[in-house]
Amino acid sequence: MKPLTEQEIRTAFVNCTKGESKRLSVPRDLAERPWDELDFLGWRDPQAPDRAYLATELDGRPVALALRGAGGASWQTRRSMCSICLTTHTGGVSLLVAAKAGKAGQQGNSVGAYMCSDLACPLYVRGMKDAGVGARLPESLTLEEKIRRTVANLGAFIAKVTA
Repeated sequence: MKPLTEQEIRTAFVNCTKGESKRLSVPRDLAERPWDELDFLGWRDPQAPDRAYLATELDGRPVALALRGAGGASWQTRRSMCSICLTTHTGGVSLLVAAKAGKAGQQGNSVGAYMCSDLACPLYVRGMKDAGVGARLPESLTLEEKIRRTVANLGAFIAKVTA
């Protein structure tokens, strides 16, 4: 992924207002992120733990989503699988919900997906971050195929948000 600036990220949000995108928390360490290893940049808002964001490139342009997570619940100690990267975690997967873009979102419509709570899917796929024993199920796919699958899963989620 090509490195994104704070301004590029803020203008790429498709499911929140310009005012909301100006006020949301963007990571301060963008220059230090491993951009070559990222298919998308995901982060949690340190001031509001129930808020998460992700930014990626689709068709050569940046696209970003504002997400909301559910509060902590007892089911989170159960083993669950991320629908984006297919990593399993014990307590490390959250239902993240994105308001739909445009009029549908203004009417309260949303789309949800179970994702890695820390939004570090690209690092889990590449083995740069470990989710523990049994987190990555044995597969015959190559790393490149796993990366393509992760990108396709994320693209499908973004397509539901923007539809």
